[in-house]
Amino acid sequence: MKHTYHIHGMTCNGCRSHVEKTLSEVEGVLKATVNLEKKEAVIEMASHIPLETFQEALKKEGDTYSIHKLNEGAMLHTYKIHGMTCNGCRSHVEKTLSEVEGVLKATVNLEKKEALIEMASHIPLETFQEALKKDGGSYSIHHPGEQPKHEEKAAKPKGEGTGTFYCPMHCEGDKTYDKPGDCPVCGMDLVEEQNLSAINSEQWTCPMHPEIVEDEAGACPICGMDLVPMQADLSSEEKTYNKLLKKFWIALAFTLPIFIIAMSEMVPNNPLYDIMEQQNWNWIQFALSIPVVFYATWMFFERAYRSIKTWNLNMFTLIGIGAGAAWLFSVFGMLFPGIFPEQFVSESGAVHVYFEAATVILTLVLLGQLLEARAHSKTNSAVKELLKLAPNKATKVVHGEDVEVSIDKIELGDILKVKPGDKIPVDGSITEGETTVDESMISGEPIPVNKVEGDKVSSGTINGNQVFLMKAEKVGSDTLLSQIIHMVNDASRSRAPIQNLADRVSGYFVPAVVLISLITFGVWAIWGPEPVYVYAFVNAIAVLIIACPCALGLATPMSVMVGVGKGAQNGVLIKNAEALEKLDKVDTLIIDKTGTITEGRPTVEKVGAFGTDYTEEQVLQYIVSLNSNSEHPLAEATVKFGKEKKTEVLKSEAFSAVTGKGVEGKVNGKTTALGNPEMMKYANAIISSEMEAEAKTYQKQGKTVSYLAVDKMVVGYVVIGDKIKATSAKAIKELQDKGIAVIMLTGDNHDTAQAVASELHLADFKASMLPEDKLKVVEKLQNEGKVVAMAGDGINDAPALAKSDVGIAMGTGTDVAIESAEITLVKGDLNGIVKAKNLSHGVMKNIKQNLFFALVYNTLGVPVAAGVLFPVFGLLLSPMIAALAMSFSSVSVIANALRLRTINI
Repeated sequence: MKHTYHIHGMTCNGCRSHVEKTLSEVEGVLKATVNLEKKEAVIEMASHIPLETFQEALKKEGDTYSIHKLNEGAMLHTYKIHGMTCNGCRSHVEKTLSEVEGVLKATVNLEKKEALIEMASHIPLETFQEALKKDGGSYSIHHPGEQPKHEEKAAKPKGEGTGTFYCPMHCEGDKTYDKPGDCPVCGMDLVEEQNLSAINSEQWTCPMHPEIVEDEAGACPICGMDLVPMQADLSSEEKTYNKLLKKFWIALAFTLPIFIIAMSEMVPNNPLYDIMEQQNWNWIQFALSIPVVFYATWMFFERAYRSIKTWNLNMFTLIGIGAGAAWLFSVFGMLFPGIFPEQFVSESGAVHVYFEAATVILTLVLLGQLLEARAHSKTNSAVKELLKLAPNKATKVVHGEDVEVSIDKIELGDILKVKPGDKIPVDGSITEGETTVDESMISGEPIPVNKVEGDKVSSGTINGNQVFLMKAEKVGSDTLLSQIIHMVNDASRSRAPIQNLADRVSGYFVPAVVLISLITFGVWAIWGPEPVYVYAFVNAIAVLIIACPCALGLATPMSVMVGVGKGAQNGVLIKNAEALEKLDKVDTLIIDKTGTITEGRPTVEKVGAFGTDYTEEQVLQYIVSLNSNSEHPLAEATVKFGKEKKTEVLKSEAFSAVTGKGVEGKVNGKTTALGNPEMMKYANAIISSEMEAEAKTYQKQGKTVSYLAVDKMVVGYVVIGDKIKATSAKAIKELQDKGIAVIMLTGDNHDTAQAVASELHLADFKASMLPEDKLKVVEKLQNEGKVVAMAGDGINDAPALAKSDVGIAMGTGTDVAIESAEITLVKGDLNGIVKAKNLSHGVMKNIKQNLFFALVYNTLGVPVAAGVLFPVFGLLLSPMIAALAMSFSSVSVIANALRLRTINI
């Protein structure tokens, strides 16, 4: 019997043959044939084999591939899901998609952020998007390879922020909000994401008529006055800080008198009682506490109420219960003194009130929030520094004249003039002139780079001392600077696996603290000294106030945010926090040769001919003609060499690239192939021993030799050299000194690989590696228990990059490689891997310090507040001191995370 299955996860022929081999080895399978294009497997079996058996066989291979049985006539599509953070989200999305009419089955994978949807007939993507939107808009669905499409937001008045706000504790993962406020889970103030929108849209207004707003300078249409640049309003962070500061001063102004009145009781023959009785002073404290409780700190009680209502218990739950209990106790004590035990009643007959405890606690918590808001503004300072790089004006050449335009008015193909000392406005290439460019702000390398006609330049980098013209090739959000800022923002909101520890603890933390508080009250009420209820009440409140789940929640995200920003400033772009954590555990690094170890700028050193049928000039002509259709670096080198030699390009057609081997096509009507020995086998062309010997003389020098075959006969070769980067040897030694095994895998021949390996003192290398071979090496090492990082820059490296524990792409490489990797090195050399490794170690060390501090603080603070030191040392912790300690605990975590800005990587 034969059955057809859908295979998910294959990316190349290596994957296809690997899956085919795995399925063929399942007991009972007669034959398995896998089709890469259709993503299908046709399995012939002696008797029925359950689908689960095949699923288990592929799962053993590392969960890279999955297999599904389709209903007859059904179709299966894969989609990306954005916005899921937990298994609850996963099951919710799965249920929503399954209920769409026409869907036979929907399976959602949380880790891969993917949905496999089996449908009877085609269902438009918009139908699924609409279903998820009706569900509250928290999730989005899109095709793989596309970015999630967000709805266009209405234009906001200046100063309302970018429209992207997120929780600093990432309670809901990478979920964002359209406006400022507080997190519905933890209650903390949302943080505004930094982006280029405000910088790239400078506007002008009339000083007499502020309703006039223009995109460019000019005259007011009403009064004729010159328009002036609009002053940027304060950021969301600054507004939050100023709002908290105003409330803090109000709270302090009313809390200080309350505190003085309460503390006067400790003065012998209290002079205040000569003015009026204690009961009247209690009413004054009550009156003074109203602005503190119901204005300055009322937000804490709102957050506490919401947390209980939604059962997202957090820091504000404890503050609301503790401070609220003290204030309400005091109010009832004034109004109904007769219902309280004698222990709470003073000699004057008035109940002892705790207005000072409630207001001081709330004011100190407000101080903590104020300091936290100020510290938060520094955690994303790296993004702010990147934003400063973006110019908002450029000089555009229009019909030979210079015209100053806004950045957002630049279009693809525009010719721009960049003057000495100016920031380069967009990404493009130099069309006229030469200069030096300071790229340190993006690559982290301080030495200016020489640029000539044809070289690429990036937005935000600084021109040296010469004028040049450039063509705009990437504008707006497509520029490197915009992509870096976008990647940093995304990575800053991602969650590291180590954060799961804090999340598990936090889930039980608040209920446990409330329980400990009740136990504290009971223990002191039964065994405490007189007045027992006073001691019990005060210590129970102290327990509630000193506990700080906030410090625990901030421990990981703060370090990740600062660390990711630090990496971006040094040319190390982190796609997500998980990659940062994994990189610290890496013990094996696989590196490609071309473009990774070498400069990736190959040059032709010799063209040779075998026999007398073709001259060297004809060999070059065929090579250039065939390669004129290819974008491979080696092909570009031969085409460039041909232009220098003024070689005539012949007509070529039916061009095809054979991955990992070479290229083929028809040149001048003749079947032509160019590439390595494997390519010659593929083309049925035989390389003689004499040809091989001639090529080896160059290969032993570390050169690459490509053979040319015309009509199945090897007629010549081209020798290409690629200089080893100056930083490669030093970087490899540093990595080896850190205990990392470095392995070079290259598609080049053994002699060339050995020459490069010898120069770099690399003991472990493999040559003539096809993409599937590199993938198998990664899998083999992982099966041996190694944590593998793979660094590469080409399409050939993409499968291995995706399979490795941490994929590292050279920023000088292909988009496919960068998309497959989790870390991108802007400058594209191995020194960036050293930086990335140092950064990951520093960030993980910082996270562990934060977690240790937060856990130890809470582990020690709660028992001390409960009074465990009282029987031995006679020490008790005032709720006000507990509030002070709690407020500074989260600030301390942020301050420790900020130290990452100064580490040397």
